[in-house]
Amino acid sequence: MMKRSLLLVGLSGLALTSCGQSEERAVAERVTTVDAEMAADAAPQNEFGFMEAMESGPSLPRVASPPPPPAPPRTRPAQSSGSDTIPPSATSEVPVGMPQVAYTYAYGFRVAPNLIRPMQEKHADMCEAKGPQVCRIVSMNSGESQGDYAYGSLQIAIASGEARTFGKALTATSEGMNGELVSSSIQGEDLSKRIVDTEARLRARTVLRDRLMDVLRNRRGTVAELVEAERGVAQVNEEIDQARSWLNEMRGRVAYSTMTLEYESGTPSEGGFADPIRNAWGSLATIFGNLIAIFMVLGLVVLPIGLLVWGLIRLFKRIGLSTGIGNDGWTKPEEPKDTSAD
Repeated sequence: MMKRSLLLVGLSGLALTSCGQSEERAVAERVTTVDAEMAADAAPQNEFGFMEAMESGPSLPRVASPPPPPAPPRTRPAQSSGSDTIPPSATSEVPVGMPQVAYTYAYGFRVAPNLIRPMQEKHADMCEAKGPQVCRIVSMNSGESQGDYAYGSLQIAIASGEARTFGKALTATSEGMNGELVSSSIQGEDLSKRIVDTEARLRARTVLRDRLMDVLRNRRGTVAELVEAERGVAQVNEEIDQARSWLNEMRGRVAYSTMTLEYESGTPSEGGFADPIRNAWGSLATIFGNLIAIFMVLGLVVLPIGLLVWGLIRLFKRIGLSTGIGNDGWTKPEEPKDTSAD
Protein backbone atom coordinates (compact mmCIF):
# COMPACT_ATOMS: atom_id res chain seq x y z
CA MET A 1 0.00 0.00 0.00
CA MET A 2 2.83 2.24 0.84
CA LYS A 3 4.57 1.42 -2.44
CA ARG A 4 1.42 2.20 -4.40
CA SER A 5 1.13 5.64 -2.87
CA LEU A 6 4.77 6.40 -3.57
CA LEU A 7 4.27 5.32 -7.17
CA LEU A 8 1.28 7.62 -7.56
CA VAL A 9 3.19 10.54 -6.09
CA GLY A 10 6.09 9.92 -8.49
CA LEU A 11 3.78 9.74 -11.51
CA SER A 12 2.06 12.95 -10.44
CA GLY A 13 5.37 14.78 -10.12
CA LEU A 14 6.45 13.48 -13.50
CA ALA A 15 3.22 14.67 -15.07
CA LEU A 16 3.55 18.08 -13.47
CA THR A 17 7.14 18.30 -14.65
CA SER A 18 6.20 17.43 -18.21
CA CYS A 19 3.38 20.00 -18.17
CA GLY A 20 5.71 22.69 -16.89
CA GLN A 21 8.23 21.96 -19.59
CA SER A 22 5.57 22.10 -22.28
CA GLU A 23 4.30 25.44 -20.97
CA GLU A 24 7.84 26.83 -20.84
CA ARG A 25 8.43 25.59 -24.41
CA ALA A 26 5.25 27.29 -25.59
CA VAL A 27 6.17 30.50 -23.82
CA ALA A 28 9.67 30.37 -25.28
CA GLU A 29 8.28 29.77 -28.79
CA ARG A 30 5.85 32.67 -28.38
CA VAL A 31 8.57 34.97 -27.12
CA THR A 32 10.85 33.90 -29.93
CA THR A 33 8.17 34.59 -32.54
CA VAL A 34 7.33 38.02 -31.15
CA ASP A 35 10.96 39.00 -30.76
CA ALA A 36 11.73 37.85 -34.31
CA GLU A 37 9.01 40.16 -35.63
CA MET A 38 10.27 43.08 -33.54
CA ALA A 39 13.93 42.45 -34.26
CA ALA A 40 14.18 45.41 -36.65
CA ASP A 41 13.00 47.82 -33.92
CA ALA A 42 14.01 46.34 -30.54
CA ALA A 43 17.06 44.13 -31.03
CA PRO A 44 20.39 45.78 -31.92
CA GLN A 45 21.73 44.74 -35.31
CA ASN A 46 25.34 43.67 -34.88
CA GLU A 47 27.60 40.85 -35.80
CA PHE A 48 26.81 38.84 -32.57
CA GLY A 49 23.30 37.88 -33.68
CA PHE A 50 19.98 37.86 -31.93
CA MET A 51 20.75 35.51 -28.99
CA GLU A 52 23.82 37.45 -27.92
CA ALA A 53 21.77 40.63 -27.92
CA MET A 54 19.13 38.98 -25.73
CA GLU A 55 21.74 37.76 -23.31
CA SER A 56 23.31 41.21 -23.05
CA GLY A 57 20.18 42.52 -21.36
CA PRO A 58 17.32 44.80 -22.32
CA SER A 59 17.90 47.02 -25.32
CA LEU A 60 18.50 50.69 -24.66
CA PRO A 61 16.18 53.31 -26.20
CA ARG A 62 17.34 54.91 -29.41
CA VAL A 63 18.95 58.32 -29.18
CA ALA A 64 18.92 60.68 -32.19
CA SER A 65 22.35 61.37 -33.61
CA PRO A 66 23.62 64.85 -32.86
CA PRO A 67 23.34 67.37 -35.71
CA PRO A 68 26.51 68.08 -37.72
CA PRO A 69 28.55 71.01 -36.54
CA PRO A 70 27.71 74.27 -38.32
CA ALA A 71 29.89 75.12 -41.29
CA PRO A 72 32.49 77.76 -40.55
CA PRO A 73 31.60 81.19 -41.95
CA ARG A 74 33.13 82.03 -45.28
CA THR A 75 35.98 84.40 -44.92
CA ARG A 76 36.18 87.17 -47.51
CA PRO A 77 39.58 87.91 -48.98
CA ALA A 78 41.18 90.86 -47.41
CA GLN A 79 40.77 93.97 -49.53
CA SER A 80 43.67 96.31 -49.68
CA SER A 81 42.94 99.88 -48.81
CA GLY A 82 43.59 102.85 -51.01
CA SER A 83 43.60 102.62 -54.75
CA ASP A 84 43.44 98.79 -54.67
CA THR A 85 39.88 98.81 -53.30
CA ILE A 86 37.49 97.73 -56.06
CA PRO A 87 33.86 98.82 -55.70
CA PRO A 88 31.21 96.13 -56.22
CA SER A 89 29.97 97.81 -59.38
CA ALA A 90 33.41 97.58 -60.96
CA THR A 91 33.47 93.79 -60.76
CA SER A 92 30.15 93.38 -62.57
CA GLU A 93 30.15 92.92 -66.34
CA VAL A 94 29.17 96.08 -68.17
CA PRO A 95 27.98 95.61 -71.77
CA VAL A 96 30.26 97.51 -74.10
CA GLY A 97 29.09 98.18 -77.65
CA MET A 98 31.47 97.83 -80.54
CA PRO A 99 32.42 101.13 -82.19
CA GLN A 100 30.59 101.78 -85.43
CA VAL A 101 33.28 103.11 -87.78
CA ALA A 102 32.87 103.84 -91.50
CA TYR A 103 36.16 103.39 -93.36
CA THR A 104 37.27 104.97 -96.63
CA TYR A 105 40.18 103.52 -98.62
CA ALA A 106 42.08 105.24 -101.43
CA TYR A 107 44.81 103.80 -103.68
CA GLY A 108 46.76 105.53 -106.43
CA PHE A 109 48.58 103.60 -109.17
CA ARG A 110 51.04 104.76 -111.81
CA VAL A 111 50.94 102.69 -114.97
CA ALA A 112 51.68 103.01 -118.68
CA PRO A 113 48.99 104.82 -120.73
CA ASN A 114 48.10 101.74 -122.74
CA LEU A 115 47.70 99.60 -119.60
CA ILE A 116 45.34 101.83 -117.64
CA ARG A 117 42.14 100.41 -119.12
CA PRO A 118 43.24 96.74 -118.88
CA MET A 119 44.23 97.22 -115.23
CA GLN A 120 40.96 98.98 -114.52
CA GLU A 121 38.99 96.16 -116.11
CA LYS A 122 41.01 93.58 -114.16
CA HIS A 123 40.24 95.26 -110.84
CA ALA A 124 36.56 95.53 -111.75
CA ASP A 125 36.44 91.82 -112.60
CA MET A 126 38.05 90.97 -109.26
CA CYS A 127 35.32 92.94 -107.50
CA GLU A 128 32.49 91.27 -109.40
CA ALA A 129 34.00 87.84 -108.77
CA LYS A 130 33.37 88.25 -105.03
CA GLY A 131 29.65 88.65 -105.57
CA PRO A 132 27.23 91.53 -104.91
CA GLN A 133 27.04 90.73 -101.20
CA VAL A 134 30.77 91.43 -100.76
CA CYS A 135 31.79 93.90 -103.47
CA ARG A 136 29.87 96.25 -105.77
CA ILE A 137 31.04 98.73 -108.42
CA VAL A 138 29.86 102.28 -107.71
CA SER A 139 31.48 104.23 -110.57
CA MET A 140 34.10 103.73 -113.26
CA ASN A 141 35.58 106.26 -115.70
CA SER A 142 38.72 106.76 -117.77
CA GLY A 143 40.21 109.38 -120.08
CA GLU A 144 41.81 108.76 -123.42
CA SER A 145 45.54 109.21 -123.76
CA GLN A 146 46.66 112.73 -124.58
CA GLY A 147 50.29 112.41 -125.43
CA ASP A 148 52.03 110.68 -122.53
CA TYR A 149 49.23 111.33 -120.04
CA ALA A 150 46.14 109.25 -119.31
CA TYR A 151 43.97 108.78 -116.26
CA GLY A 152 41.19 106.61 -114.89
CA SER A 153 39.32 105.91 -111.68
CA LEU A 154 37.26 103.11 -110.14
CA GLN A 155 35.08 103.39 -107.03
CA ILE A 156 33.74 100.29 -105.32
CA ALA A 157 31.88 99.36 -102.12
CA ILE A 158 33.58 96.46 -100.34
CA ALA A 159 32.53 94.64 -97.17
CA SER A 160 34.44 96.08 -94.22
CA GLY A 161 35.88 92.73 -93.20
CA GLU A 162 37.32 92.16 -96.69
CA ALA A 163 38.58 95.67 -97.44
CA ARG A 164 42.23 95.41 -96.41
CA THR A 165 42.68 91.93 -97.86
CA PHE A 166 41.14 93.03 -101.15
CA GLY A 167 43.38 96.12 -101.24
CA LYS A 168 46.46 93.92 -100.94
CA ALA A 169 45.18 91.73 -103.78
CA LEU A 170 44.66 94.80 -106.00
CA THR A 171 48.20 96.00 -105.28
CA ALA A 172 49.65 92.60 -106.16
CA THR A 173 47.70 92.57 -109.43
CA SER A 174 48.94 96.04 -110.40
CA GLU A 175 52.54 95.04 -109.75
CA GLY A 176 52.04 92.04 -112.03
CA MET A 177 50.97 94.44 -114.81
CA ASN A 178 54.04 96.70 -114.44
CA GLY A 179 52.09 99.12 -112.27
CA GLU A 180 53.28 100.94 -109.17
CA LEU A 181 51.42 101.90 -106.02
CA VAL A 182 52.24 105.57 -105.43
CA SER A 183 49.69 106.52 -102.75
CA SER A 184 47.38 104.87 -100.25
CA SER A 185 45.26 106.09 -97.37
CA ILE A 186 42.73 104.78 -94.85
CA GLN A 187 40.31 107.11 -93.10
CA GLY A 188 37.64 106.26 -90.55
CA GLU A 189 34.61 108.10 -89.24
CA ASP A 190 33.10 107.01 -85.92
CA LEU A 191 29.32 106.87 -86.29
CA SER A 192 28.59 105.25 -82.92
CA LYS A 193 27.10 108.35 -81.29
CA ARG A 194 25.02 109.27 -84.30
CA ILE A 195 23.64 105.75 -84.59
CA VAL A 196 22.76 105.59 -80.88
CA ASP A 197 21.09 109.02 -81.01
CA THR A 198 19.11 108.09 -84.09
CA GLU A 199 17.94 104.82 -82.53
CA ALA A 200 16.83 106.66 -79.38
CA ARG A 201 14.99 109.24 -81.45
CA LEU A 202 13.32 106.49 -83.45
CA ARG A 203 12.12 104.72 -80.30
CA ALA A 204 10.77 107.95 -78.81
CA ARG A 205 8.90 108.84 -81.99
CA THR A 206 7.48 105.34 -82.22
CA VAL A 207 6.10 105.59 -78.67
CA LEU A 208 4.59 108.99 -79.47
CA ARG A 209 3.00 107.63 -82.63
CA ASP A 210 1.46 104.74 -80.68
CA ARG A 211 -0.03 107.13 -78.12
CA LEU A 212 -1.52 109.33 -80.81
CA MET A 213 -2.96 106.30 -82.57
CA ASP A 214 -4.51 105.20 -79.27
CA VAL A 215 -6.17 108.60 -78.94
CA LEU A 216 -7.58 108.33 -82.45
CA ARG A 217 -8.67 104.75 -81.94
CA ASN A 218 -10.61 105.46 -78.74
CA ARG A 219 -11.99 108.82 -79.96
CA ARG A 220 -10.99 110.59 -76.78
CA GLY A 221 -11.11 114.36 -76.95
CA THR A 222 -12.83 117.03 -78.97
CA VAL A 223 -12.95 117.20 -82.74
CA ALA A 224 -10.17 119.79 -82.81
CA GLU A 225 -7.99 117.58 -80.64
CA LEU A 226 -8.61 114.58 -82.90
CA VAL A 227 -7.72 116.61 -86.00
CA GLU A 228 -4.55 117.79 -84.29
CA ALA A 229 -3.74 114.19 -83.37
CA GLU A 230 -4.10 113.12 -87.01
CA ARG A 231 -1.70 115.86 -88.07
CA GLY A 232 0.68 114.78 -85.33
CA VAL A 233 0.56 111.18 -86.53
CA ALA A 234 1.40 112.25 -90.08
CA GLN A 235 4.32 114.38 -88.90
CA VAL A 236 5.62 111.68 -86.56
CA ASN A 237 5.42 109.07 -89.34
CA GLU A 238 7.49 111.34 -91.57
CA GLU A 239 10.10 111.75 -88.83
CA ILE A 240 10.15 107.99 -88.24
CA ASP A 241 10.74 107.30 -91.94
CA GLN A 242 13.51 109.89 -92.04
CA ALA A 243 15.20 108.45 -88.94
CA ARG A 244 15.01 104.94 -90.38
CA SER A 245 16.58 106.08 -93.65
CA TRP A 246 19.40 107.81 -91.76
CA LEU A 247 19.92 104.72 -89.64
CA ASN A 248 20.02 102.41 -92.66
CA GLU A 249 22.42 104.73 -94.48
CA MET A 250 24.83 104.87 -91.53
CA ARG A 251 24.67 101.12 -90.98
CA GLY A 252 25.36 100.62 -94.68
CA ARG A 253 28.43 102.84 -94.44
CA VAL A 254 29.68 100.79 -91.51
CA ALA A 255 28.99 97.46 -93.22
CA TYR A 256 30.53 98.48 -96.57
CA SER A 257 33.70 100.55 -96.93
CA THR A 258 34.22 102.90 -99.86
CA MET A 259 37.36 102.20 -101.89
CA THR A 260 38.59 104.61 -104.58
CA LEU A 261 41.22 103.50 -107.11
CA GLU A 262 42.96 106.11 -109.27
CA TYR A 263 45.18 105.37 -112.25
CA GLU A 264 47.64 107.82 -113.84
CA SER A 265 50.37 107.58 -116.43
CA GLY A 266 53.59 109.55 -117.01
CA THR A 267 56.77 109.83 -115.03
CA PRO A 268 57.23 112.36 -112.24
CA SER A 269 59.50 115.34 -112.75
CA GLU A 270 62.92 114.84 -111.23
CA GLY A 271 63.95 118.55 -111.18
CA GLY A 272 67.51 119.81 -111.45
CA PHE A 273 69.46 121.31 -114.36
CA ALA A 274 67.74 119.33 -117.11
CA ASP A 275 64.24 120.15 -115.93
CA PRO A 276 63.96 123.61 -117.60
CA ILE A 277 65.48 122.26 -120.82
CA ARG A 278 63.02 119.39 -120.80
CA ASN A 279 60.16 121.80 -120.25
CA ALA A 280 61.37 124.12 -123.04
CA TRP A 281 61.80 121.21 -125.42
CA GLY A 282 58.35 120.00 -124.60
CA SER A 283 56.91 123.49 -125.16
CA LEU A 284 58.44 123.78 -128.67
CA ALA A 285 55.75 121.56 -130.07
CA THR A 286 53.13 123.83 -128.54
CA ILE A 287 54.78 126.93 -130.03
CA PHE A 288 54.99 125.43 -133.52
CA GLY A 289 51.42 124.29 -133.25
CA ASN A 290 50.27 127.83 -132.39
CA LEU A 291 52.18 129.29 -135.39
CA ILE A 292 50.62 126.80 -137.75
CA ALA A 293 47.20 127.62 -136.31
CA ILE A 294 47.82 131.34 -136.99
CA PHE A 295 48.82 130.66 -140.58
CA MET A 296 45.75 128.52 -141.05
CA VAL A 297 43.53 131.33 -139.78
CA LEU A 298 45.24 133.81 -142.10
CA GLY A 299 45.00 131.49 -145.06
CA LEU A 300 41.43 130.37 -144.53
CA VAL A 301 39.87 133.62 -143.33
CA VAL A 302 41.92 136.71 -144.17
CA LEU A 303 43.02 135.63 -147.67
CA PRO A 304 39.51 134.90 -149.00
CA ILE A 305 38.17 138.16 -147.60
CA GLY A 306 41.06 140.09 -149.13
CA LEU A 307 40.48 138.50 -152.52
CA LEU A 308 36.80 139.36 -152.33
CA VAL A 309 37.52 143.03 -151.60
CA TRP A 310 40.08 143.25 -154.40
CA GLY A 311 37.61 141.74 -156.88
CA LEU A 312 34.89 144.24 -155.97
CA ILE A 313 37.26 147.16 -156.48
CA ARG A 314 38.21 145.87 -159.91
CA LEU A 315 34.55 145.47 -160.79
CA PHE A 316 33.67 149.03 -159.84
CA LYS A 317 36.47 150.41 -161.93
CA ARG A 318 35.45 148.34 -164.93
CA ILE A 319 31.89 149.67 -164.98
CA GLY A 320 33.09 153.22 -164.47
CA LEU A 321 31.87 153.73 -160.91
CA SER A 322 33.82 155.73 -158.45
CA THR A 323 35.34 153.85 -155.62
CA GLY A 324 34.15 156.45 -153.16
CA ILE A 325 37.62 157.64 -152.46
CA GLY A 326 37.84 161.40 -152.43
CA ASN A 327 34.95 163.79 -153.24
CA ASP A 328 33.60 161.87 -156.22
CA GLY A 329 31.39 159.57 -154.18
CA TRP A 330 29.90 156.37 -155.56
CA THR A 331 28.33 158.00 -158.66
CA LYS A 332 29.60 157.87 -162.22
CA PRO A 333 31.78 160.93 -163.02
CA GLU A 334 30.02 163.51 -165.27
CA GLU A 335 31.35 164.28 -168.75
CA PRO A 336 32.75 167.82 -169.27
CA LYS A 337 30.33 170.29 -170.98
CA ASP A 338 31.09 171.61 -174.51
CA THR A 339 31.46 175.48 -174.38
CA SER A 340 32.58 176.01 -177.98
CA ALA A 341 29.00 176.51 -179.22
CA ASP A 342 28.62 179.69 -177.13
